Amino acid sequence: MQHPFIEALERGVVLADGAMGTLLRQRGWTGPTEVAALDRPDLVRSIHEDYIAAGADLILTNTFEANRAALGGHGMAGRVRDANLAAAKLARDAREISGAPVFIGGSVGPVGRELAVGAWTLRDAFEAFREQIEALVEGGVDVIVLETFPAVAEAREAIRAARAVTDLPVVAMLNFSADLASPAGEDPVTIGRALSEAGADVVGVNCGVGPQAALDIIEGMAREWARAPLAVEPNAGLPRAVQGRLLYPSSPEYFADFALRAKDLGAVIIGGCCGTTPEHVRAMREALGSGRAPTVLRSAPQLEPPPLEEPPAAELSRSSLRDKLAAGHYVVSVEIDPPRGVNPRKAIEGAAMLKAAGADAINIGDSPMARVRMSALSLAIQMQQRAGIETIIHQTTRDRNLMALQADMLGAHALGIRNVIALGGDPPPEASQSSAVWDVDSIGFIRVLKRLNEGVDFAGNSIGGKTDFFVAGAANPTADDVDLELRRVRQKLEAGADVLMTQPVYDTARVVEFFERLGPIEVPVLLGIMPLVSYRNAEFVHNELAGVTVPAAVRSRMRRAGEAGADEGIAIAIEHIEETRALPFVSGIYVMPAFGRYEIAAEVVKHVVAVREGTREAEAAP
Repeated sequence: MQHPFIEALERGVVLADGAMGTLLRQRGWTGPTEVAALDRPDLVRSIHEDYIAAGADLILTNTFEANRAALGGHGMAGRVRDANLAAAKLARDAREISGAPVFIGGSVGPVGRELAVGAWTLRDAFEAFREQIEALVEGGVDVIVLETFPAVAEAREAIRAARAVTDLPVVAMLNFSADLASPAGEDPVTIGRALSEAGADVVGVNCGVGPQAALDIIEGMAREWARAPLAVEPNAGLPRAVQGRLLYPSSPEYFADFALRAKDLGAVIIGGCCGTTPEHVRAMREALGSGRAPTVLRSAPQLEPPPLEEPPAAELSRSSLRDKLAAGHYVVSVEIDPPRGVNPRKAIEGAAMLKAAGADAINIGDSPMARVRMSALSLAIQMQQRAGIETIIHQTTRDRNLMALQADMLGAHALGIRNVIALGGDPPPEASQSSAVWDVDSIGFIRVLKRLNEGVDFAGNSIGGKTDFFVAGAANPTADDVDLELRRVRQKLEAGADVLMTQPVYDTARVVEFFERLGPIEVPVLLGIMPLVSYRNAEFVHNELAGVTVPAAVRSRMRRAGEAGADEGIAIAIEHIEETRALPFVSGIYVMPAFGRYEIAAEVVKHVVAVREGTREAEAAP
């Protein structure tokens, strides 16, 4: 006899619920997520009820981390059965209260750090999964849902444990990163095949990425290997930490479009993960029932940079960012992300090309989006030595305690690094197995750097000489909470920031309004410019990058541009640069090329340099 859940999948899309953990935080829960079912059952049940009311067909128990490993970290290793039974009962109560015929999925997550660091074996993980799944089955769930697994090997053990315990359907979803691979480096097709062959009834992706990347992943699975039904439950974009809270940018309307595209790609389970809410589920429910046609998004092709030429390192000593800004030079900096591996060649080639185009400096990210990359300091040294261009390193307080921050900065100074932008950093995703530190925020870090410039560490101990850091602070004119952003920027200036660098902006009026409200400032500002490359890219930036807004008129232009999206994006960027060049507080631009498209950034740089040099020639003419 076929299980009713499998029959439902054959009839059409099953709409899953959204996030549990982030919603618990929003509603005041401050303890471990997996303990909420025991200590605040009313809160957990109310979230289930809200998702059912929004139209979810499948609700997941609050048991993602209710295994022996996670509960053991809170001194509750002996309460695995209690936590899972309680959570299953709350979901069943919510179903009974609502009267809706929803399915209850028993949520099972990876065991986490213990397996990653080798403290546990896969056999240990199997036993932990079996213990948890036995309790969920006892609690009356309808389906086992394996979520956010970092690797096939661990997911396979969870599937094996489920099959040893029950004949209930099994959904298995892995976590993916922005490069469309699992944290273990496995590709979607390999994952889909392995999970299905291991016994999963449905395979797919959840967490880790936003809607666009999730669609790319299941599209690859559907095109290359479609024997198993597919599930997709992305995050609500890329989060940002604001005053201890994670803010997710993707709107319910954006998820409505995502749901339709996922359905067209053949997904049979569609839902949301971190940052999604009952509003997102309601929007998906309405869209799936409306039959509205989805927007088709296209990506731009990748182009290779030119061969690297190694200029002499001595060229670096002939100019500095600080001196250029002080002299009124319209400065151009371009951001390059470090590689995910050990080969920096592409990044250094890109820097050499951008220098040839006329860039004054290269910004180097510090594991942006909290994904492991080569250290910014290491790449900066190689870039300065081999490409002969000055660098601005991004340094976050996310990954280092106060002692490590100061030690790294002393080492950077000894190696010739003078420009630093002080950042808090993106919050690490669950799959990274990493913990954020944040001993100080970006404002506190600016104070640390200025203390080093005074010749003492943060505790007041002498460091034997003064550093000479040129310190940048970030500003976001299109922040969701502009009042908060203004307060923080003022605090950065009070802490001693020497220059401000903004997030990408596309609306001159918003820029002017922000800096008029900020008031007169004595430091230069580099305006953030991110050339769009396609309509799909414009939608991603607007809906999935926290704190960045792309006006409807700009997105409309990118949609009309079609296959000429990259050229239109360059035109929009240049128009914005020309609109803002005369603003008294703008001293240059900070270009952030999407997808490593350095050649697009080079086109923008060449335009700025041509105008800059033309202006100089005009001023020099008699």
